Amino acid sequence: MSHTIDNPTLVLNCGSSSIKYALISEDNQTRITGLAENLGLDTARIKHTDLDGEKQEINIAGGSHKLALQKILALLEKYKPIAVGHRVVHGGREFSEAVKVTPHVLEEVKRLKVLAPLHNPANALGIEAVNAIYPDLPQVVVFDTAFHQTMPPVAYRYAIPKALYDEEKVRRYGFHGTSHAYVSDRASTLTSATGKHGWLTAHLGNGCSAAAIYDGKSLDTSMGITPLEGLMMGTRSGDVDPGLHIHLKRTLDMSLEEIDTMLNKQSGLLGVSGLSNDMRTIEQAANEGNADAKLALEMFCYRAGKYLASLSCALPEFTGIVFTGGIGENSDLIRRNILEVMRHFNIKIDNDKNAALIRGNEGSFHHADSQLELWVIPTDEEFRIAQETREALGMAD
Repeated sequence: MSHTIDNPTLVLNCGSSSIKYALISEDNQTRITGLAENLGLDTARIKHTDLDGEKQEINIAGGSHKLALQKILALLEKYKPIAVGHRVVHGGREFSEAVKVTPHVLEEVKRLKVLAPLHNPANALGIEAVNAIYPDLPQVVVFDTAFHQTMPPVAYRYAIPKALYDEEKVRRYGFHGTSHAYVSDRASTLTSATGKHGWLTAHLGNGCSAAAIYDGKSLDTSMGITPLEGLMMGTRSGDVDPGLHIHLKRTLDMSLEEIDTMLNKQSGLLGVSGLSNDMRTIEQAANEGNADAKLALEMFCYRAGKYLASLSCALPEFTGIVFTGGIGENSDLIRRNILEVMRHFNIKIDNDKNAALIRGNEGSFHHADSQLELWVIPTDEEFRIAQETREALGMAD
């Protein structure tokens, strides 16, 4: 196997206690991947997979983001990355595309922690750590929210006082942008449908969101000012009555912080089932007759189907539906159950094809006479970030 990697771009996804990384060749044919996890703890370590698929684990007890990045960059140094692309969760209103890192851009990433307190500070740490080690290496930030900046005001505004929008930037932003962008673009490449394409994309994993994409542009999406709005997720509630907060304060004297923790970390599949946030566990328990698991599964599918049906209103033309993410790519049962909720759309599933689309397989599963196309497309956010990084630096073909 080749031990070179041509004109590689390093993609970094810095979380609050982890760094996911990938070094991707220009033609996307070769990549090196890894994960630094448990940063700041005694169990901090880097799991690295090289070009030959060989795995190694490096213990960095107590290691910080900066130390982890020093080790990661040392592992990759011989491959000479030409640029670094950072996934940044929140870009606010200013950023509608990937941008080269400047002092102003870095300050904005930090300032926007008011909208993404868990993620943006970690994203900023990643940028600063690379800067300290390789000050001459060009860096780009690719915002999760940027793809959805094409939404019209009718989709992104909340029906609240205008001053909150004007002065505090309170609006719907949407997330999972790189995933929705990648799979909708890929669907438009794979389809034989002519003209402009209108896709509903369902990114279903531990975090879940859906989007309406027409002619490559996001027109609406399920997540809002935070990733809590919209679909039911692994541990997140998705949509609830906004009056729930005041109700829980009045009746149980719960604080805002306690309610926030409950809605983000103790709800969704985990909250309803009482078992797990993992759909595989829920499916198995439902099969074994667990009533709470069965309800969690049914609620997940009903709410996803209801959301997709409503998002179809944003599309001038409706070509089809694309499923992605850990659940969307691997559970033929969930895909089928979601589509059964959308029974008025004249969707016809090829059950054999649907059952075959698991474990990273890509393909369609609609009958020839189905009104809508149905696709499973494994997402590749790292490649999309690398692509946008090159474009922002003028390195793309």
